[in-house]
Amino acid sequence: MRTKHDERGRRAGRRGLRWAGLAIALAIVAAPGLAGAVEFSDWTLAQKIDEINGNHPDLNTMSLDGCPIQSPNGLRLYMASNRPGSQALDIWVAKRASTDAPFGEPTNLGAPVNSASDDFCPTPVRGKGLYFVSRRAIPGACGLGDIYFTRFNPRHGWREPVHLGCAPSGPNSALDEQGPSYVEVDGGAQLYFSRSSGAVPGDIFVSTRIGDGAFGPAVAVAELNDATANDIQPNVRKDGREVVFSSNRSGSVENSQDIWVSTRESVSDPWGTPVNLGGNVNTAASESRPSLSWDARQLLFGRAPGPEGMSDIYLSTRERITGSG
Repeated sequence: MRTKHDERGRRAGRRGLRWAGLAIALAIVAAPGLAGAVEFSDWTLAQKIDEINGNHPDLNTMSLDGCPIQSPNGLRLYMASNRPGSQALDIWVAKRASTDAPFGEPTNLGAPVNSASDDFCPTPVRGKGLYFVSRRAIPGACGLGDIYFTRFNPRHGWREPVHLGCAPSGPNSALDEQGPSYVEVDGGAQLYFSRSSGAVPGDIFVSTRIGDGAFGPAVAVAELNDATANDIQPNVRKDGREVVFSSNRSGSVENSQDIWVSTRESVSDPWGTPVNLGGNVNTAASESRPSLSWDARQLLFGRAPGPEGMSDIYLSTRERITGSG
């Protein structure tokens, strides 16, 4: 026969189980490396971007076309090209009405972004503007190619680019900076990029934002750099836990530049051992300046020589695995 004391005991037990379950759930959500964990399928066989989805045929030309990257909303495709209409290596952009629509014909961004010198490696930032690299020779330039930032005003267009400053206090150096990648982590912001020259193989660096638009000294990312390889042009996923970059390290196809990837459980962890993306992406040609779309399901990169021009733009895709994240 059940008593009131027995019933109160059973109710207390049920409440205890509910609270225990809630505590476990909260612990799982709070555990580093578990919250927001994302899994993806393998990358598909890369295709020339002008041969996909009705995209404009002039996304690739007989000239050098590379450094591709989408805007965060997926409606703009920025690239670098020396096609007719360029002063040197210029930044171009193709637009589309929706993420399901094809990209239209690229147009030159013009001054003040482009100059008589090489301007390349564009990196659009949501609501902020555009980072890019320029070899313009102006007072205050640090070296071969420096990182600049420009904002877009809907009424007046692109503003005069701002130089990010020289080492040791800023990220630019006497070498060639390439592939700036902006990522917001833990309430702050970081800028990943590479440094190299014809005689100095590339290494990947990171600089932390120290003020309104200003970035501090660059620090080499040891886990991503190989002492004998050319490690260049990193691009970091928006959550800061996956990075793709170009390298000719051991394991690359015929010692050419390949696309490699590294991941980490949380932004406070070191990067894992880089892995070659394999034959669906990499070939005996040189793959360079990879970039991930905002949802990380698309990978853009350049391949030189391309079947059409000096360098062509390619696209590979992957799917997010159901239940991940």
